[in-house]
Amino acid sequence: MSANPRTTRKHRAARRILASAAGLATLGALVAAMPASGAEEGDLAGDARHTYKPSRTVDVQLLSFNDLHGNLEPPAGSAGTVSETQPDGTVKAIPAGGVEHLATSLRKARQGERYSVTAAGGDMIGASPLMSGLFHDEPTIEALNKLDLDVSAVGNHEFDEGATELARMQNGGCHPVEGCFEKDKEFEGADFPYLAANVTNEKTGRPILKPYTVWKKNGVKIGFIGVTLEGTPNIVTENGIKGLKFHDEIETVNKYARELDRRGVKSIVALIHEGGSPASSSYNYDCDSPGAGDGISGPIVDIAKGITPKVDALVTGHTHQAYVCTVPDPAGKPRMVTSASSYGKLYTDTTLTYDRRTQDIVRTGVKSANHIVVRDQEQAKIWAPDMTSLIGRWNALAAPIAGKPQGFISADINGRGSTAPEKPLGDLIADAQLEGLAPADKGGAQIAFMNPGGIRSDLVFKASGSEGDGVVTYGEAFTVQPFTNMMNVVDLTGAQLITALQQQVSGANEASPKILQVSKGFTYTLDMTKTGAARVDVASVKLNGVALDPAKTYRVAMNEFLAGGGDGFPVFKEHKNKLVGASDLDVFNAYLAQNSSAAGPITPPAADRITVLK
Repeated sequence: MSANPRTTRKHRAARRILASAAGLATLGALVAAMPASGAEEGDLAGDARHTYKPSRTVDVQLLSFNDLHGNLEPPAGSAGTVSETQPDGTVKAIPAGGVEHLATSLRKARQGERYSVTAAGGDMIGASPLMSGLFHDEPTIEALNKLDLDVSAVGNHEFDEGATELARMQNGGCHPVEGCFEKDKEFEGADFPYLAANVTNEKTGRPILKPYTVWKKNGVKIGFIGVTLEGTPNIVTENGIKGLKFHDEIETVNKYARELDRRGVKSIVALIHEGGSPASSSYNYDCDSPGAGDGISGPIVDIAKGITPKVDALVTGHTHQAYVCTVPDPAGKPRMVTSASSYGKLYTDTTLTYDRRTQDIVRTGVKSANHIVVRDQEQAKIWAPDMTSLIGRWNALAAPIAGKPQGFISADINGRGSTAPEKPLGDLIADAQLEGLAPADKGGAQIAFMNPGGIRSDLVFKASGSEGDGVVTYGEAFTVQPFTNMMNVVDLTGAQLITALQQQVSGANEASPKILQVSKGFTYTLDMTKTGAARVDVASVKLNGVALDPAKTYRVAMNEFLAGGGDGFPVFKEHKNKLVGASDLDVFNAYLAQNSSAAGPITPPAADRITVLK
């Protein structure tokens, strides 16, 4: 059976409110009514009617996940699988995810647990498939309420539509432009607090949302501090973060950990929307194995090492990786750091042993493991009929738009599911942008670049509905490119283009390269045996077989996010003579329509434009 709803959460008279200041609806501290899980309940074990003496320690179940990105339906293609290492050493791809199955997994995991709290590591919304994205992610917030999510950090994608829209996600109300999406029904907002400890108003310095919350039950108190990555302004459009300042993750968590400690809250969990990369992509990889090259790398390692020992565990995200690792705190003691992949394909089950006398977590008692969100429709019928109903309701509203055919493909074209630097779907998108913006009156583009993070899914040959195999629907194309960024065509010199290629693998992007997807005719060699800017073989950079001329000006197509220097490409901001074109999604759909048919579908590109030496 499905879990009972927490009806006390529905008393909206105590609704969380964001104060308005300096023209932003989200500025000011969030005045929050605690969720039902945060209301202190009577400790029956200590009631005078009972002679039972409570034990000194109790186990608190912490369930967590991250980077859902509005994937209420099971993600398609390789983006909807998790890798599992088998006993014989082989790796198996297992289909996973879907909010019906996530709800089933969490509700079953909670059974028999007296103390259970559910937390998220950010990016619950944003970059979402059409069923959620078309309705500004109201369906996802509704689903998270039904999941009984207790708390979430904000991620960078929570800012995709700006601070004012994030406030609406928290507090409710119909969309200011499009209104209410369902007749006689107003969007209620999130029943759980979004935490943004390190995001403040540039003018007042005050947090735009609550920096932390305290979960309480039967005398057990656990504080949650939520932060997003300090580099959010580099990966969100300028309008999304206007008027906001993003602060250092370590300094912020340590500041509020001290404040919680002064309030008598000794057990603390940090929800951090920043992550790392384990040595293996398998979710069941032993992150603490001592072999050469094993373990985890990336920004979260240094963050974890710098966060005060007052914090007992870290729930992380952003990198879409799966890991359960111990990283030493500043005192040298091991501390659990977890991440549950993305798109609701995994959840993490962590046991926090709480000492009633010290009111702190016994660190040696912390145990954690990731679990696959198995797609079992029969179990979902028993445990999550409310989610099935939710999906059906929103799908019916989206269907007139989502099901329209746009083009045809002959096989899967991998994008998000590809781990290679050059992705077949990346090539296809760049080609679409080049073709759409090459005409003189459209900008005269000679080259097109696509940022890899903007490719949110694969194009899958198998039909997702009744459209037939090989048919690409509007909904599927939207899922691949959900941001609807406007296309720009700009002037850049050959020298600036070479600098951009070097910025892929140096500076802010050296530790985690962001390899631009390139249009046909643009070729070069990337030597990953070297470091920094030297990884780009400058002599190999060619356009249609001719070496790029550093002094020559080229017309280059890219989305507005890249043209604004996003993803660590500041050189793109030096462009001149900008022409704004159609949206990236419109350009992509036009390309599909003009270059494919049922008899002549598009085949996956060979992905042979970038030669990678390892």
